[in-house]
Amino acid sequence: MTKARRPSVLGWIALVLSTQAAAHQGPDPVFHWAFSPRTVSAGVAAARLGPDLNLPSTARVIADAGGYCLDLTGDGSERAEARLSEERAEGLPSEAMTVSVWVAIDEAESHGGLVALADADAEADDGGPTWKLGYNDSCFTFAVTDAAEATTTRLVGQTPYEKGQWRHVVGVWDGARIDLYIDGVLDASVDTAVAEIARPAAPVLLVGSGGRAGSASLRGRLREATVYDIAAKPAWVRHAYGHLKHTVNAVRPPRGDDLAMLVEPYLQHGTTDGMTVMWETTARGTSVVRYGETEACEQSATGDDATIHEVRISGLEPATQYFYRAETVDASARKIESRVSTFSTAVEPGTPFAFAVISDTQFNPEVAVRLSRHAWAQRPSFLLHPGDLVDTGVNDTHWTQHFFPGMKPLISRVPMFPVLGNHEQNAQNYFDYMSLPEPEYYYEFRYGDAHFFMLDSNRNVGPDSEQHRWLDRALADSDATWKFVCHHHPPYSSDENDYGDLWRTNKSDRGDLRTRRLSKLYEKHGVDMVWTGHIHSYERTWPIRDGRAVGESDGPVYMIVGGGGGSLETPGPYRPFFQNQVRRCHHYVMAHVNAGTLELRSYDLDDRLFDTVTLRKK
Repeated sequence: MTKARRPSVLGWIALVLSTQAAAHQGPDPVFHWAFSPRTVSAGVAAARLGPDLNLPSTARVIADAGGYCLDLTGDGSERAEARLSEERAEGLPSEAMTVSVWVAIDEAESHGGLVALADADAEADDGGPTWKLGYNDSCFTFAVTDAAEATTTRLVGQTPYEKGQWRHVVGVWDGARIDLYIDGVLDASVDTAVAEIARPAAPVLLVGSGGRAGSASLRGRLREATVYDIAAKPAWVRHAYGHLKHTVNAVRPPRGDDLAMLVEPYLQHGTTDGMTVMWETTARGTSVVRYGETEACEQSATGDDATIHEVRISGLEPATQYFYRAETVDASARKIESRVSTFSTAVEPGTPFAFAVISDTQFNPEVAVRLSRHAWAQRPSFLLHPGDLVDTGVNDTHWTQHFFPGMKPLISRVPMFPVLGNHEQNAQNYFDYMSLPEPEYYYEFRYGDAHFFMLDSNRNVGPDSEQHRWLDRALADSDATWKFVCHHHPPYSSDENDYGDLWRTNKSDRGDLRTRRLSKLYEKHGVDMVWTGHIHSYERTWPIRDGRAVGESDGPVYMIVGGGGGSLETPGPYRPFFQNQVRRCHHYVMAHVNAGTLELRSYDLDDRLFDTVTLRKK
């Protein structure tokens, strides 16, 4: 089945709202452009915040190993610009600013421009822009012009750029000093007497150009450009660089439409007799998986011609190790193939197994990759992910540059079974990248002596809902030894402020009341464990029945495992009745199933065991 990408207007609205709400991750931008096939159409780049950009006729979106970007290596006679209305101009930085770009320069210029503010009506000899992040023939530059004195302070960086090398460049002005950062590190700084930035009479934002006074248009590539009306702190600059540094490395990336793997192979929907292999390439091509019981991979399975490739391997033996590699050939006969990796098919009932649980990986591939490596070292059979795989589901790069690189050590070797979190925003990206039993937003699967029921708690789960009716029937029909439920929002939580600020008042719902209504269903059908995320900490409850903590195996245990990478949260000052263990840390959980015994072991970011419990069937 081909995974077709489809744009969503609601998705774009949700993205803007989520960007504005996520202030804890850094300053809020006033202008933001990111370049991909979804944002660029008919010569216009749609802004995520601020005005749309009119592009040069030679500009085009291309793909390389790190993702999509805007190629501006045309003849330089045109420029990308956004003229500002009077209302938009009111949002221009005046007393402090930050401008941030991801750029690869392919040809040096003595006065190159990346992002600048200029006067649309000024003649070429009327002076330069009022501020400009740019570059010269060797280094990056940043300049600001004072509104009263019309004097310009220009800062030249110290670190030479390498042609074709992706760099994260940030210019910051706080009213007293100008700083220039390269790849998260302060590169140069200068004091300035600029008290307020000049504002042109007819302001126009130039992206990939420096405006007047001999400035040249960029001959290179841009991933994104962002402008803020406050001065970013060094910690935020380091954080922003960390978002992409795993895929933007010291090697010159492929140019233009070179065939490359944008997402390396990962595994989905593992069963006793089959496995789904998925990957994404920068150009369309054939979908072939070579596999077998040795690394020679002498058998093959094929899928559709696609960019997001999905190949189902069938007819396999249970509990058996296989080798595999993915291969794509495009219309120009260019070929790309992955390294050989391994997977194992699911075990049959009566065989012990173990699985890993990691949730809320969000925007932190550095944490995710460490947890993935720790978990893989314990050789789980699969990964359970209770949602918020990414920070913004409609943002392509959050998948290609955050989630998949972070989870690669694990999901390239074991299948992943996820549910939707609120940060996925029900985006088409989730359904493009996941291959799960229908209807995908809720589903079930069997593994050994366990039965898993996966829900979307962002949707209606009340008694009259489709999911509630399905779950009631599916739980009743299950004869598995262990019944596990997974959804994003926790019915019980001692978090300090998500369900009521416990530092200001003692009033709190202490959990999501919508999903708590499902507890009656769990108790009715003997559910053993409910895995959730959403709260970025670890919490394990006592078994709960009829709203009370009860003895071992007399009710479901609820576990919050939201420590996969999101900003950590803190429990409130009061221990509620349901709380057994709580811990503020990034973490993962290993669950071991052997007939009537379930062992749970929880590990922190340094792979130290901090909680363990054993549950036994009566």
